[in-house]
Amino acid sequence: MQKIITFLWFDNQAEEAIQHYSSIFKNGRVVNELRQGGKLITATFELDGQQFIALNGGPNFKFSEAISLLVNCETQQEIDYFWEKLSDGGSKSQCGWLKDRFGLSWQVVPTALGRLVTDPDPKKSKAVWDALMKMSKIVIADLQKAGDSA
Repeated sequence: MQKIITFLWFDNQAEEAIQHYSSIFKNGRVVNELRQGGKLITATFELDGQQFIALNGGPNFKFSEAISLLVNCETQQEIDYFWEKLSDGGSKSQCGWLKDRFGLSWQVVPTALGRLVTDPDPKKSKAVWDALMKMSKIVIADLQKAGDSA
């Protein structure tokens, strides 16, 4: 059992959210459900081995940007895929951040980002950082180009 599990409070869209996320991430599955009168109350689900619990808790609480789920992507193709799928029906923001149709914040970032923004050459690092700040969806080639041209 996973020691720390992300718990997601939805108004009444937990089942829809689980289906949506499971259609985007490979190996998405429901682990268990608690229903009352046929209505989903809570469900534990997995996305690529990471467990989450979803609750239909009512309108008392909303998601905010104060917490987000980060998706590490090896390739631009992965970034493009997750960016489009997760932002569908939601909104796109800056530096790889987006909100999905349920209001949950996500970051879709390349695994190379840490290496690029911490380049030992401060001019390269700053150039990559400046390029990143102008992006909505992150484009790896543009970050690399910025660093190389510094």
